[in-house]
Amino acid sequence: MDDRQLQLWVEQISLSSFGRPFVHRARFNRRLRSTGGRYFTRTHDIEISWLQYEQFGAADVEKIIKHELCHYHLHLLKQGYQHRDEDFKRLLAQVGGTRYCQSLPTSLQRKEPYRYKLVCVDCRAEYMRKRKTDPRKYVCGHCKGKLKLYQLDFKQHS
Repeated sequence: MDDRQLQLWVEQISLSSFGRPFVHRARFNRRLRSTGGRYFTRTHDIEISWLQYEQFGAADVEKIIKHELCHYHLHLLKQGYQHRDEDFKRLLAQVGGTRYCQSLPTSLQRKEPYRYKLVCVDCRAEYMRKRKTDPRKYVCGHCKGKLKLYQLDFKQHS
């Protein structure tokens, strides 16, 4: 399935489940890992996780599309479109959308290794970091001592 087919699918679901047209853009996003989809309030576009489609199939993605369309239609109608709003919860239950998507297998969740370690000079407490930090800007959370930055050696498995 490509973006063009997804666009047609979202338009069809919008008409059949909501009775309203979807006139903006729907597309797959291959980088989405922790969420099934996103609705953009400024552009009214919808992104759907390609990995959710690949791993769990069309039935689960249809529920994600309905979830995002709830945000879309309620926002355009100037009603409560956020997760905490009663309008959203009611419409989501009405159309059979899902509140949460399934978690991806850990092999697909990109876990970057820690590259740096901050060590307290006084109490030897360690703080692992993925990004480089300036140790002069921070102090130890335990004893307020000075921190020293170490770069860790790691090997990327291909």
